[in-house]
Amino acid sequence: MTYILSFIVAFGVAAIVGQLLIPLLRRFKAGQSIREDGPTWHMSKQGTPTMGGVMFILAIGGAIVVAGWDDLLAGNYKHLYVFLFALVFGMIGMVDDFQKLRHHANEGLTASQKFLLQLAAAIAFTVLMRREGYLTPNLFIPFFNVTIPLPWVVYMVFAAFVMVGTVNAVNLTDGIDGLATGVTIPVALFYMAVSAWFGREDLAVLSAALTGGLAAFLLYNFHPAKVFMGDTGSLFLGGMVCGLAFALDIPMVIPIIGLIYVAEVLSDIIQVAYYKKTHGKRFFRMAPLHHHLEMGGWSETKLFCLFSGITLVLCCLGFLGVMYRYPM
Repeated sequence: MTYILSFIVAFGVAAIVGQLLIPLLRRFKAGQSIREDGPTWHMSKQGTPTMGGVMFILAIGGAIVVAGWDDLLAGNYKHLYVFLFALVFGMIGMVDDFQKLRHHANEGLTASQKFLLQLAAAIAFTVLMRREGYLTPNLFIPFFNVTIPLPWVVYMVFAAFVMVGTVNAVNLTDGIDGLATGVTIPVALFYMAVSAWFGREDLAVLSAALTGGLAAFLLYNFHPAKVFMGDTGSLFLGGMVCGLAFALDIPMVIPIIGLIYVAEVLSDIIQVAYYKKTHGKRFFRMAPLHHHLEMGGWSETKLFCLFSGITLVLCCLGFLGVMYRYPM
């Protein structure tokens, strides 16, 4: 099956690229700056190479060309469009990472700059998928097996909100060694299973490439991490998570399979709102959620296993919720 080939190619390319990329990043002093207000023990990570997401981005791109070539020749570009959509977010992240490295700080692009760029990418992707006939404004509700037709304008506003929100939620999850990688691997497996179940070979190839690329990246990103994915990698992953959901026309599954992402971003929102409301008091020890648990004594490895395990269970549940989306 082509998606098995896709997994193998992506895993192999990412593993090889990692061997070459990490020394290169060290040579160019592309080291991560650690938040001064973060956990004190994270300061030991200062200088760890960042922008490692390049290795799985290249691997996924290579895998979909090799394993998805027949689809491209047949004029089926859906998997390519999703990849390019995610790549745009990866490029936004890369600019952000370059700014951080240039100024030797943990802040790159401003929040408004990132938001406008992400919003533009979301709108462009939605318009493209609609124009190519890959997207409908019929909102499928998991488990209930019903669709709610929406006006296109309303659907586009909804899509832009979900895409930008998802991308930034995945970005927030990338806060400790291997966490975003470990949480996204079950999500990628979910998309591969759903794509294969629906007979969407092209999207199965892309999902398998995502799984393989992340599995190889985890060799370098698991605690203690030899490299971080940076915003280059985390924004790309966010684009893949929401892009695949919309390409399969099941965006409402994101809060189910991505509950960890949702919890991370909600914890951040609650912390900021509570801090302002109470004039300086904190609801969590530290936000987002993984830092709160870290401050309570949880190890990075324990958090990785727990969050990844929860996501795996939720992905199995999510599959049951969408398996009857299309007639078999």
